[in-house]
Amino acid sequence: MTDFVQLWVYLSSTPLFGLTATLVIYLVAHSVYVRLRQAPWANPVLWSVVCIAGALTMTGVAYPTYFSGAQFIHFLLGPAVVALGWPLWQRRAALKARGTRFVVAALIGGAAAAGSAVAMAWALGLPHEVLLSLAPKSVTAPVAMGVAETIGGIPALAAVFSVVTGLVGALSAKYLFALMRIGTDTRGWMVRGFALGTAAHGIGAARALQVNADAGAWAALALGLQAVLASVLIPLLATLLRG
Repeated sequence: MTDFVQLWVYLSSTPLFGLTATLVIYLVAHSVYVRLRQAPWANPVLWSVVCIAGALTMTGVAYPTYFSGAQFIHFLLGPAVVALGWPLWQRRAALKARGTRFVVAALIGGAAAAGSAVAMAWALGLPHEVLLSLAPKSVTAPVAMGVAETIGGIPALAAVFSVVTGLVGALSAKYLFALMRIGTDTRGWMVRGFALGTAAHGIGAARALQVNADAGAWAALALGLQAVLASVLIPLLATLLRG
């Protein structure tokens, strides 16, 4: 037992701990996800977050210690997002034919996502900093943090709101699309994917890509549009309102 404790103390203080824990937990969660035929509630990202957070809490390992190893996976997020451009390139003819409509839909969807969150927070009497942190909730976390910092919000809180929004979207999208009777033909997958990428950014796009290649491609487009539009328009709107 003494040897085991000493080994644990050593491993938990090295970068290898965070990297190994993340990979092992995600692979186990993903295998369960596949066995359950990709049931939305079994989303591997959700259960990886729950398991890692629980393990860190129970073992007393500080988050910076964990992240010193997990940062190597975090670094790969950038190349992964860029790689999402390949499915779009394969569908460039459809993208060119509907380019204007995609931009308009992204503007409306982004405005609805940010506006509804801020309006509900204001109605509940939440602090001003929380309202500002909620505005970029439907944008991928790194962008949401930057936008929140620019407009006076709390970057860490914006990241939490972004991740929670993505998980909720990935978990509920299948049932909402069925309720709204959005089909699974070519046009239906386009609508599903673009809506999921607009509302649930990268986590939603990953879910869409697992279900259908077309849905994943259009979700990636929506993810990119929201990142660009939110980065420009939310700070601009915040400045105008202050003025």
